[in-house]
Amino acid sequence: MTLTGEGANRLIWDDVDDVLLDMDGTLLDRHFDNFFFEEELPRRYASKHGLSFEAALETLLRLYRSVEGELDWTDLHYWTRTLNIDVVALTKEFDHLIDFHPDAVEFLGYIRARGKRVHIVTNAHESGVEIKVARTGVDQHVHRIVTAFEIGFLKMRTEYWPTCQQLIGFDPARSLYIDDDESCLAAAQEFGIGHIYHRSKSSSQLPPQSSAQFRSIETFHVLMP
Repeated sequence: MTLTGEGANRLIWDDVDDVLLDMDGTLLDRHFDNFFFEEELPRRYASKHGLSFEAALETLLRLYRSVEGELDWTDLHYWTRTLNIDVVALTKEFDHLIDFHPDAVEFLGYIRARGKRVHIVTNAHESGVEIKVARTGVDQHVHRIVTAFEIGFLKMRTEYWPTCQQLIGFDPARSLYIDDDESCLAAAQEFGIGHIYHRSKSSSQLPPQSSAQFRSIETFHVLMP
């Protein structure tokens, strides 16, 4: 269900105090992450082990799935140890591909101008966040960046949200949360986050994928009356 045009702006900003925004895929173009983990890292792994790209990709996807939903899933140091490839250094090598979505900076400015507190809540590892902050300056647009490693759980885990609330101090009923990951949105909804939107256009290189469960927005412009 993708919301567009006049009917899309169902959000009443006076009902919102805190805005919780995912980073990769929501504010930043997920093209970098897709390229890195599904193309470049498999290429390096294939070269290291004398495998075809297809065999390396199959191996890595199996390894990714084996820890999906756990902190190891996004822990760059875990993947450095597991693959014997310096994943942090490799991330820096391709940091020129890291960029905002075209509408992200405008939306962040709009939120701040309305006097809302803005927080990034991300599953990304601290090392990856540091690289992306250095490349984009996204930290200059928000009050705080909270990583899952501060919380101890990824956002799709129900245990994440009570600790996140204690850390930031938001009222769930008066909070807006936007993410491209439906499993994270589902956990937030179960916790009681009052205003939830799904970001359907996570990568500039892929078509939008609407959610059947949550209100989807392709761009932030529909939330900026």
